[in-house]
Amino acid sequence: MIIKWLGHSCFLVTSAAGVRVVTDPYSAGGGISYSPIAEAADVVVISHEHYDHNAASAVQGEPEVVRGVGTKTVRGIQFRGIATHHDKSGGRERGNNTVFCFTVDDVRLCHLGDLGHLLTRTQGAEIGAVDILFVPVGGFFTIDAGDATRVCDQLKPKVIIPMHFKTPKCDYPISVVGDFVLSKQNVRETHSSEIEVNLEDLPTGTDIVLLEPSR
Repeated sequence: MIIKWLGHSCFLVTSAAGVRVVTDPYSAGGGISYSPIAEAADVVVISHEHYDHNAASAVQGEPEVVRGVGTKTVRGIQFRGIATHHDKSGGRERGNNTVFCFTVDDVRLCHLGDLGHLLTRTQGAEIGAVDILFVPVGGFFTIDAGDATRVCDQLKPKVIIPMHFKTPKCDYPISVVGDFVLSKQNVRETHSSEIEVNLEDLPTGTDIVLLEPSR
């Protein structure tokens, strides 16, 4: 598969068979100045209803939109939505958040959306084994670098892809990705917006992969 970072928490995942999944598409404005999304998709996955994560209409084509808790199969891919919160107060500050797990080309992906807290034992068990973890690291609106590290320790993915951090095109009062990778091992800067992922090439330990936004 090919994983391409469009910006913020929005990724395009393209399977070997050509099925295209977009996660948490953003609307430009209000602190987000990534370029409008030009990619088409078959499926759009939305973790919560904030404008920088739920702009399904910005995605080209006629994608089926997957929201909320539970299991739904689209284009042969099963999406599992797991209930979490956008804050540490049970959703009272920023509402609910859905973590999505899905498998593409036998690789298990987990997109944490705007997770705002450490995972409970039950939530961790619901998520299960993870190969590729998309994790917010910027803090303020989501878990910060320290809690993101703890969540990664909880889930033990093979590849960590940080998201939702400050860049020249994100003016939110959040931290840069450097705060998350500081003093960590196995950090790979791709200098690219995309990577190719194959099951047989996954690391035996945990790698952190830094992508550059394409937009």
